[in-house]
Amino acid sequence: MKPFVQIATRPEDDVALTERAAVLAFTGLREDDLLWARLDRDPFPDLHAEDISGIILCGSPFTVSEPEDSKSNEEKRAEAEIFSVLDRVVAEDIPFLGACYGIGTLGTHQGAVIDRTFGEPLGAVEVTLTADGRQDPLVREAGLRDTFTGLVGHKEAVHTLPSHASVLATGATAPVQMFRVGTRQYATQFHPELDIPSIIERARAYRDHGYFSPDQMEDIFTALKSERADEPPKLLRAFATLFAR
Repeated sequence: MKPFVQIATRPEDDVALTERAAVLAFTGLREDDLLWARLDRDPFPDLHAEDISGIILCGSPFTVSEPEDSKSNEEKRAEAEIFSVLDRVVAEDIPFLGACYGIGTLGTHQGAVIDRTFGEPLGAVEVTLTADGRQDPLVREAGLRDTFTGLVGHKEAVHTLPSHASVLATGATAPVQMFRVGTRQYATQFHPELDIPSIIERARAYRDHGYFSPDQMEDIFTALKSERADEPPKLLRAFATLFAR
């Protein structure tokens, strides 16, 4: 099998390693079948459509909509690398699945308006498939229910999508929870690479990054522990199954 590539943009080594372990677990891929590209520090490997099965971009502490002069050098590097990768993804029709930061980067690349209008604090939200979503091959492969619980925590979100994008899932606060461009380039606002224990672990690492009030952290965790969010990770397994070659 040609490998998939996981793009990471988390400067913290411990968080990046935990994220990689989660993607391996939820996709069912072996280490050798999932290359790891940490674009906050390294360039993307010289890979093309004929070399790989697809690309998975996970979440990030970075945001595309913040002013350029407030971005760190690592953030600017990662963003430039990702846009270069997306040029190749679109031109060569490479399967792509981006989570959270992926919706900001793919959206921006495709002409969406990304801003802070529809940000959501850390928590579990109801996600509902659209008519297009119910017919989408990846969603069908994953067997997602029409309405399911997604895990979120984001400062920015899609405000407006370009006309060539298809909204696959929506939510009460963030109207675009999943979209597709082309035939197999996807992005989700919710996190398919996280379950309840892992989002709590992630939140502890980013407690002071503005996703929630730190003095409410334990109450948020208590509420999360009463939720079930086992549907979104099925997207990762479906992506690996549908596009492996």
